Amino acid sequence: MAAFRERAGEFLDVVLTAATAEPFSIIPVERGAAELVDAGLGTPDVLAATIRFLADALPGSPRLADVQAALARGFVRAVQGDEQGGDAVESDRRSEARFNAVFSAAAIGIGITDTSGRLVEVNAAFAAMLGLAPDRVRGRNVAEFLHEDDPPELRRYFNEMVAGRRDHYRIERRFRRRDGSALWASVTVSLVRDEGGEPQLLVGMVEDNTERHVLSERLRHQANHDPLTRLGNRALFTERLEAAFGRTAQRIGLCYVDLDGFKAINDTLGHVIGDQLLIEIADRLYGLVTAPNRLLARVGGDEFALLVEQTDGVSELVALAERVLAAVAEPVRVGGHRLAVSASVGIVERAVSTSTPADTMRDADVTLHWAKADGKNRWACYDAERNAREVARIALSAAMPAALERDEFYVEYQPIVRLPEGTLTGVEALVRWAHPEFGRLGPDRFIGLAEETGLIVQLGRSVLAKACAQAAEWAALGGVAPVVSVNLAARQVEEPGLVEDIARILREAGLPPTSLQLELTESAIMGTTGEPLDALRELVDLGVCVAIDDFGTGYSNLAYLRHLPVHALKIAGSFVVGLRADEPDSVDAQIVRALVSLAHTLGLGVIAEGVETRDQAERLSDIGCDSAQGWLYAKPGPPEEIVRWLV
Repeated sequence: MAAFRERAGEFLDVVLTAATAEPFSIIPVERGAAELVDAGLGTPDVLAATIRFLADALPGSPRLADVQAALARGFVRAVQGDEQGGDAVESDRRSEARFNAVFSAAAIGIGITDTSGRLVEVNAAFAAMLGLAPDRVRGRNVAEFLHEDDPPELRRYFNEMVAGRRDHYRIERRFRRRDGSALWASVTVSLVRDEGGEPQLLVGMVEDNTERHVLSERLRHQANHDPLTRLGNRALFTERLEAAFGRTAQRIGLCYVDLDGFKAINDTLGHVIGDQLLIEIADRLYGLVTAPNRLLARVGGDEFALLVEQTDGVSELVALAERVLAAVAEPVRVGGHRLAVSASVGIVERAVSTSTPADTMRDADVTLHWAKADGKNRWACYDAERNAREVARIALSAAMPAALERDEFYVEYQPIVRLPEGTLTGVEALVRWAHPEFGRLGPDRFIGLAEETGLIVQLGRSVLAKACAQAAEWAALGGVAPVVSVNLAARQVEEPGLVEDIARILREAGLPPTSLQLELTESAIMGTTGEPLDALRELVDLGVCVAIDDFGTGYSNLAYLRHLPVHALKIAGSFVVGLRADEPDSVDAQIVRALVSLAHTLGLGVIAEGVETRDQAERLSDIGCDSAQGWLYAKPGPPEEIVRWLV
C-alpha cells in the first residue's frame, strides 16, 4: 500500500509539472496514467479521485481540460492495451475484463458516442444520474438528454470535435433527468480516432455538480435579493440596468421611489412596525411590475427603483409613477395602527445610446430630490436644463469662498432721486460677481447661495466696507454727499457683533452714520425680535437709517410695524409697473396710494423702486411718493457714474 501511495504521489507531481511546463505536452500525463494502471492503480475510484484532484489543484487553469483528457486517454489506453508476454488471447481477456471493471464500476459517469452523438455505451453511474437504466440510454442520441434551455452555441465544441479540429474539451452542461429535473454536470470529452486518424468515438466523463450548483444559485439569490421584502436589491438592479445598456436600439425608463414620512413612523413606532410597513408597500409595488421587461428592487432603507426596458416613451413612465403614488397612498394597517405615507418619484426615460448606467442612476436621484423639494407626494421628470442650473448653483456655491478671498465681488450703484425734482438724494449699493468662467453675475445668481452657506455674513461685510469707503470718497468731493443704501440679510442681523462691525466700518471709512441706510426685506425685519431687534435699535441710535425693502410683497403686521426702528419703506417695483397717467384709479395705483398713506401716517419716507417711464414717475409724484429709483434715471453702474450727479 505504501508503494501504491508513493507511485500515486509521483504521478500527481508529474501531472502538475506538465501542466505548468513550457512548452506544454500531454505525453508525460498519458505515460503517467499508464504507469498507474501498470502499478495496479487502474481502478474506477482512482480515476474518479484523480479527476477531482486535478480540478481542485488547477482551478481556472486553461490547461485543465487538456490534462484531464490526457489522463483519461492514457488510463483507457493502458486498460485496453496489449499485455507484453503470455498468451495473447488471455492477455486480451484480462485487458477487456480490466476495462469493463473500470468502466462499469466507476463512480464518475462515462458515456461513449459515435460521431453522430448516438450513445454506444454508458456506465451505470451516468445512467443513474439520468434516472434510467443503462439499456434505456444506449442507442439514443445524447441530444435527447440535454436541457432544452441550453443555448445552441454550446454544441459548437461537439461539432469541432467530430470534424477532427479538436481533441478534447471541458464544459458545464445541463442534462434533463427522467423526472424532468435538471442535472448540472461538469463534462470532459475526449476524441478517439481510428487507425487512419479520423474521428471515431467520443468519450465523455460526467461529474454531477447539481448540489454545488443549487448551493451556488441559492447564495447568488441571497446576494442579489433583499431578505425583508424578497425584492431584488441594489446589486441586482445595477446588474440588470447595465445589461439593458449592453443592448442597442432600445429605450429604458427608471422610476426612483422614496417614501415620505417613513422615518417618523420608524422612529416613533419602532423598526418592527416599520419593517411590516415596508413589506406591505413592496407587495403593492410588485403588483405594478409583473411584466417580463420590468424589475422592482429595494435599493435603500425606504427607497425602491423600478426599471422598465423597451419603453414607449416618457408617458409610460409617468403613468407608472401615478399608479405608484396611488398604491402607496392607500392606508396600511400594521400592528393595530392605521398608517398613511406618501411617496416621491423621480423619473428618467431615455435611449440607451445617449447615456450610461451611472448617469441614469444619478439623474434619477436628482429628479427624486426635485420631487421632494417641490412638496413631496408627486413625481418629477428629468429636465436637462433644470439640472444644468442646479449644477451651476453647486459650482457657484463651491467657488464662493475662494472668490471672496480673491476679491471677485464688486459694487455698482444706482441713484435714488427726490420727487418731483429728480435731484440725487442717495444711491443703492448692488453687489456683482466678476466670475472668471461665467462672467458678470447679478445678485439673483448668488445671494441665495451665500445665505444657504452662511457666507452672506462675510460677503455682506465686504460690500458694506466697499460702499462706505466709496461714499466717503464722494463726500470728499464737496457738496451734499448721497446717503448710501446697503442691503442687510436676515442672517447678518442675527450675527453677534453686528453693531460693532458696522461701527468699525464707518469709523475706518470716515463716514458719518447718518450717511448710511440699511435695507432689510419685509419678511426679514418682521421676524426680528430679541437681540437682533435690539441691534437694529442700537444702529438707529448711532444715526444709521433703516428701510424696509420690497414693501407690500410680504405679510406685514402693521401693529408691529409701528414699534420697529424704521425710517423708510421701499415700494416693490411690481406695483409701480401698472401705474399709468390715463388710469389714475387702477388697482396698482390704489395699492401704491394706500402704501404711501400708511408710511406717511407712521412718519416714514417712501421710495418707489423699478421706475422706468415718465408716466410712472408723474403718477408717483401725484400720489405723494417721496423718492424714486429705476432705469428712468439710471441703471446700476460704476462709482464714476455717480460723480456726474454730484458735479
